[in-house]
Amino acid sequence: MVRQLRAEATRSAALRAAADLFLRVGHATATLSQVSAESGVTKGALYFHFASKEELARALVDEGRERVTAACSGMVDSRSPALESVIGITYSVLDLANTDNLVRIMYRLQLEVDAPDPSRGSVFGTWQNIFSHLFERAIEHGDVIDSLDAETASCLVSEMLSGVLMVAEGTARLDGAAVRMEQVWHTILPSLVPPAKLPYFREFASRSLSSFVRRTEDARAEADAHS
Repeated sequence: MVRQLRAEATRSAALRAAADLFLRVGHATATLSQVSAESGVTKGALYFHFASKEELARALVDEGRERVTAACSGMVDSRSPALESVIGITYSVLDLANTDNLVRIMYRLQLEVDAPDPSRGSVFGTWQNIFSHLFERAIEHGDVIDSLDAETASCLVSEMLSGVLMVAEGTARLDGAAVRMEQVWHTILPSLVPPAKLPYFREFASRSLSSFVRRTEDARAEADAHS
């Protein structure tokens, strides 16, 4: 048991160091020797868990995907309107990308690492499955327009979320992604919900943005306190 816990701690330390290093210098430039040095994990122990840099990168993708999937699944609440869950998940995904380097590097590596093997699940497919289920519920409860197709709507929101993340990464402004997300929701909600429900869901998207901003400020204050 002690040996297993030690092995898990070693693996976690290597993944954290690799995420930080890949973000800083890029996956192509980073080496396993650098990961070993920055994590404090010996090369022998590192190679025991990851036989190559590609295997390490794939482990980062898998771990990041698991964290995102857990966060998204945790926000699917049958007691809340399904469209609230859809909106909340988009902000939660941005929050994770902004605060968790392992999740952030997962997005950068997702296509590069998994492209040769389409049989592996992707975080984008996870979003679509969850959103599709939620939109089916929203249709059933009358929170969206009658003509809405759940698959089409889930694809739209997944691609919208992917686009906001891509722009945030490309401009190095992840902290501003939630503001763009709120603007996008403000724009597309009229095509999703009946006019009578539009003010409520727009207001919900704005409240979700306020919560995101507060969490970001709290995280920065905590980081400053420990620096």
